[in-house]
Amino acid sequence: MSSSDMSYQQPLCKRRLHYGPLRVLFLLYFFNIVAGQIRYSIPEEMKMGSLIGNVAQDLGLDLKRLRSGRARIVTGENIQYTELKTDKGILVVNERIDREQLCGDVTPCSFSFEIILENPMELHHVTIEVLDVNDHPPVFKKSNIMLDISESANLGARFVLESAEDPDVGVNGLQNYILTSNDNFVLKQHVNPDGSKYAEMVLQKQLDREEVSHLSLKLIAMDGGNPQRSGTVNINIMVLDVNDNAPVFNQSVYKATVIENAAKGTNIVTVNATDADSGSNGYITYSISNVKSNIADLLSIDQVSGVLSVSGPIDFEKDKKYELRIDAKDQGGLTDSSKVIIEVTDVNDNAPIISVMSFTSPVSEDSPPGTTIGIINAKDLDSGENGQVTCKIEQNAPFKIKSNLRNYYTLVTDTVLDRESVSEYNITVVATDAGMPPLSTKRTFHFKVSDVNDNAPVFSQGVYTAFIAENNSPGVSVLTVKAKDPDENQNARISYILENTNIGGSPVSECVSINSESGVIHAVRAFDYEQIKQLVFFIKAQDGGSPPLSGNVTVKIMIQDQNDNPPQVLYPVQTGVSLVAEMVPRSADVGYLVTKVVAVDVDSGQNAWLSYKLQKATDRALFDVGLQNGEIRTIRQVTDKDVVKQRLTVIVEDNGQPSRSATVIVNVAVADSFPEVLSEFTDFTHDKVYNDNLTFYLVLALAVVSFLFITCLVVIISVKIYRWRQSRILSHSNLPVIPYYPPRYSDTLGTGTLQHVYNYEVCRTTDSRKSDCKFGRAGSQNVLIMDPSSTGTMQRIQNEKSILDEPDSPLELFGFKMINRQLRLNF
Repeated sequence: MSSSDMSYQQPLCKRRLHYGPLRVLFLLYFFNIVAGQIRYSIPEEMKMGSLIGNVAQDLGLDLKRLRSGRARIVTGENIQYTELKTDKGILVVNERIDREQLCGDVTPCSFSFEIILENPMELHHVTIEVLDVNDHPPVFKKSNIMLDISESANLGARFVLESAEDPDVGVNGLQNYILTSNDNFVLKQHVNPDGSKYAEMVLQKQLDREEVSHLSLKLIAMDGGNPQRSGTVNINIMVLDVNDNAPVFNQSVYKATVIENAAKGTNIVTVNATDADSGSNGYITYSISNVKSNIADLLSIDQVSGVLSVSGPIDFEKDKKYELRIDAKDQGGLTDSSKVIIEVTDVNDNAPIISVMSFTSPVSEDSPPGTTIGIINAKDLDSGENGQVTCKIEQNAPFKIKSNLRNYYTLVTDTVLDRESVSEYNITVVATDAGMPPLSTKRTFHFKVSDVNDNAPVFSQGVYTAFIAENNSPGVSVLTVKAKDPDENQNARISYILENTNIGGSPVSECVSINSESGVIHAVRAFDYEQIKQLVFFIKAQDGGSPPLSGNVTVKIMIQDQNDNPPQVLYPVQTGVSLVAEMVPRSADVGYLVTKVVAVDVDSGQNAWLSYKLQKATDRALFDVGLQNGEIRTIRQVTDKDVVKQRLTVIVEDNGQPSRSATVIVNVAVADSFPEVLSEFTDFTHDKVYNDNLTFYLVLALAVVSFLFITCLVVIISVKIYRWRQSRILSHSNLPVIPYYPPRYSDTLGTGTLQHVYNYEVCRTTDSRKSDCKFGRAGSQNVLIMDPSSTGTMQRIQNEKSILDEPDSPLELFGFKMINRQLRLNF
């Protein structure tokens, strides 16, 4: 800055430091923010780099505090007129300051900004008042003023002249007008309510067109600056012939209102003037006079109707009121003028402006509630309620906004953050004014949450269940367990560990293994369904955090059965020593039950479902076997023509893929008496030795049958006592009751036993070879007792009730069947 500039600045710069009242101090203390205000006065048009003031000294701050606090200037304007030199603590001019461009006619002219320091936060308000210098002369809008004045104009007639404009204010602005010397007119000056000056010529001597038809005058506008500046306009007066009545407005002042942003062509007010003259001298035209250039572009008047309307954008923020004069002029050159005052009604046409002072991202998820993440400024250019701004957060987010100082807001966390729930937030701050309708502005902040290891790995299932067929290959993949850790990076890196447990007395590691990274479980060895049905063990998932967190899951591997065992025939027993034959009387009806093939499959499920088919038969038209129950029945009436010896081949097949089968041969004798059977199946002599041997064998068979009967009775009673004790134990425990099925047995019809009790009739003679054995009808419970002393008569003793109940299990059935078949064979 030159010495002349310094000498000019020193008397004009004024420094003022003050703080708000006690209430403001209390708020500042509550929010831990220090604030101050300082004001400087400088002349306009100062050179860039010119000193404005020593901020550090005036605010009581040292240079170290300015640097450590990252002191900076925050303005809401596009142009930053000042610059803060933090190394010297001074404020200098950064851009050319033109007071007329900055403030126009507004006095005093000033602009404000804030100086912000951090750690701790300090906010200092600085106001720069710009003083006017006389750098503009008064200027007329036109270089020539044309006036048509009738020679009959009355003395004292007034002729309003165009006003000059001077952008400067105060003493540097327009001060007075000077009219060049003449005999006919004198100049009178007036002041408008807004302080602007205008001049009018007053006729003091009658015009005489015959003497002077044209007058040329000069109007000079002078300001009060030093040095003084002026502007000149030529006034050309044409003296017209007689028109003795001038137009007269019906009102001296018109008042109207117009809303801001009114559409172009909107009517504001209609002025009206009358002229007593007739003809062309009474024809009036209207025009706007004595108007500033900015108003001329905004308003226009219809010359004929006198309607004043909008022709440009009306902005309340620029001009709150318009004052102009309307001239009414007849064809004779006589005029009258009237003042029009237009009040502009503000509308809410400016949305709030949001400025970011500071913003911090990311923030750790374990940060406590109330952590500050940003400071914003919101303001509105409208006035009154239209300029009152409130801020809020639009969406439901764990943040809240607090108002610290005028138009400043702090964005803080409201609850504990959880990165696993939401890792990023788009925080939308909405600033809304109080206008009707209200206008709002949105500003979105992208906020990230950094991770801490606060979540243990979690498996996607509570229990993993997998199925593997038996006889598998070692090393085959069984299933994959998957755990997720909502944390990220190293905190989410998961390792899978097989927990040490025992299965069947062996470590689980001898059965399965797991890949620590992928979680794939492999079978270490082959499994056998008949030995072990399932594997139950535990897998631990551990993350890579510090300290590490872990989670467990139960894994069940179900061994699936394969059809690797063929059916086993329990009855009839196939031996090569003795011959077993089923007897069918020739009087048997259709559906007569001959016998039942009983078979089991040690496999389970579908592999143990058995079906029975008649593969071969001596007479296929006589017998058939039940597909599901294995019962051999007659399918037609037995006749005398049927051969006695019938040989049936039954194949028992399971339902596995591929299926396995077993074959059993059933011998059937079609006869009404036992001798017919013996004669067909065996060859023997009728000597005494054979009779004695047969009797011996019959007695031996009876003893064996009695022993087997007593043994089976003891077994049945023991089983019932065992089941009764088991039911008592289960009824007093909380364990679930699991039904018991005999091992290695599959029931094809749900019972596995014959559905009827069969009686036998035995006829004895003195010749035991002629004895007869008949099957009784199903459904009775008669017991046959053989009397060796009988001489051919059949004795039948009917018990009043059965000795034993129906067989409770396939084993009991098998025992009874073996007894009956052995007895039949011996007979």
